[in-house]
Amino acid sequence: MNNEAIVPVVLCGGSGSRLWPLSRASYPKQYLSIRSEETISFLQQTAKRINKFKNIKNPILICNEDHRFIVAEQMRRVEIKPDSILLEPCGRNTAPAITLSAIKSLQNNYDPILIVLPSDHIIREEEKFLDVIKSSLKYARNNKLVTLGIVPNKAETSFGYIEAENILSDKKLKGENIKKFIEKPNLETARKLVLDKRFSWNSGMFIFKASVFIEEIKKFSPDIYNICKKSLDKNLLDLEFQRVDKEIFSLCKNISIDKAIMEKTNNGIVLPLNVGWNDIGSWESMWEIADKDNNGNVVSGKVELENVKNSYLRGEERTIVGIGIKNLVIVETIDAILVANKNETQYVKNIVEKLLSENKSEASTHKTIFRPWGNYTSIAESSNWQVKKIIVNPGQSLSLQLHNHRTEHWIIVSGKALVQIGQKEEVLTKNQSTYIPLATKHRLSNPSNEVLILIEVQSGDYLGEDDIIRFQDNYGRLI
Repeated sequence: MNNEAIVPVVLCGGSGSRLWPLSRASYPKQYLSIRSEETISFLQQTAKRINKFKNIKNPILICNEDHRFIVAEQMRRVEIKPDSILLEPCGRNTAPAITLSAIKSLQNNYDPILIVLPSDHIIREEEKFLDVIKSSLKYARNNKLVTLGIVPNKAETSFGYIEAENILSDKKLKGENIKKFIEKPNLETARKLVLDKRFSWNSGMFIFKASVFIEEIKKFSPDIYNICKKSLDKNLLDLEFQRVDKEIFSLCKNISIDKAIMEKTNNGIVLPLNVGWNDIGSWESMWEIADKDNNGNVVSGKVELENVKNSYLRGEERTIVGIGIKNLVIVETIDAILVANKNETQYVKNIVEKLLSENKSEASTHKTIFRPWGNYTSIAESSNWQVKKIIVNPGQSLSLQLHNHRTEHWIIVSGKALVQIGQKEEVLTKNQSTYIPLATKHRLSNPSNEVLILIEVQSGDYLGEDDIIRFQDNYGRLI
């Protein structure tokens, strides 16, 4: 089996509101790090973890079109080159996403085994996890659809459950036939289920041959297969990304793999997984999995405490001072602060929905916005002016562009900038500045091997990001 193709499929979709204000539609949970001091994200952990597996191929990632440059940059930083990054034009749940990935994998490999992984989970015992993946392969080779069932340690109402035909044992790593799937139960039912060793939590992780999955999706949901196949037929390549035809793909059902296939197939196998798994579904769960001080506190960022117990405090920008509090979650960002009882953080999503209904930008958009060349952060703003911090990665360049409604001043903080204004080019370094008049073609590039940081001051009667006319762009953003 040394020549066997094993392809990870990493699902990076989802907007995520349960870890607001850090996780928002513009930058969801999977791209965050566990602690503010860390540089590796949930997605990067997922890709690095499975990359340790023997004979593993480059992964297929599927993500929201708006997050494509975040995904590409995070993979570059951990030196993993994706086989493909598929761009979903709209979210349609896991069945269509996995179908797209399976079709793509069959174009590149001879019937690979796919390891389907969510990108936002924590797994503490990585070697044990890889052992379970290894054990699952023999079932996949025998044309089974394997799902990994988490061995439950409490009555949990936020997960679906899987009932196996026989008792599950994570000591023997033996797969059992799936009897049925159970929707998220109430507390009374959950307490009964965790006492029965046939039941496990549904992890959303799957292992199967691409061809077997395709056969099952054709059998039980042929419309999903046909739509996904047609949406990829145009082979819409864009840099390292492959676009999915929006008009066609939007016709797909919004349906999970569980409902589309796993609840209907006779080939389902569940393998128990007991590896310190956590899906980080709330700030309380972030507190549970993190290292704590002697008072049961989890502290990240600039935090000062006096008589504080069993709390989670995370500062991203400013200093947090806590005095005489307990069982609280306090999360600070540049534009929002969450203060909540630790046991009630599941209601954060309700507040986000309220903010969305009021069209508050804080509900979905971070002050830091990522672009293929780097990122920018809005520091201060009013109706006719705005101040931004701009970071341009080494060797990268913004588009040649102009604005009809605003002028700009650039002040270099560190690094080297190649500036084109009209027909003139010049190189600026630390403490130097320049001015871009209204309706003037201009371009900013970083010609060095160091990060370029500058402050941009905008002034005008309209400051929206759509006031950009592009003439040249290294990233194909002319439409």
